Amino acid sequence: MPLAGAVIVSTPQEMALADVRRGLAMFEKTHAPILGIVENMAYFETPDGARTYIFGEAGARRTALQAGVPFLGEIPIDVALRESCDVGAPLVATKPAHPVSKRFIEIAAAARGNIERLNKPAPTIRVI
Repeated sequence: MPLAGAVIVSTPQEMALADVRRGLAMFEKTHAPILGIVENMAYFETPDGARTYIFGEAGARRTALQAGVPFLGEIPIDVALRESCDVGAPLVATKPAHPVSKRFIEIAAAARGNIERLNKPAPTIRVI
């Protein structure tokens, strides 16, 4: 099956971003296109709209900028997302109008757009 590219997901703190940089180097060596970086657990939003950046702010965005790869977006810490994961029912499928579902859809659309934009021959992974 041909590999279209890689999406790297990270939390914003420096320890996790060190792994992102290693992943970027690995994908560069294999000539796999980087479709983008996503920041998970980017912040917690209170009911009044205030954001608390528990793990730091915009670390994945900065890393993407420094590496010259697309930043696809942020996923906040959200109870509904955690609950849907716990029961194995994707939030996008069960609550497509939820703000976090909309973020996932936007991120997926951006990644897909980057597949078309990058349009490089990708390595083939074969299972023997």
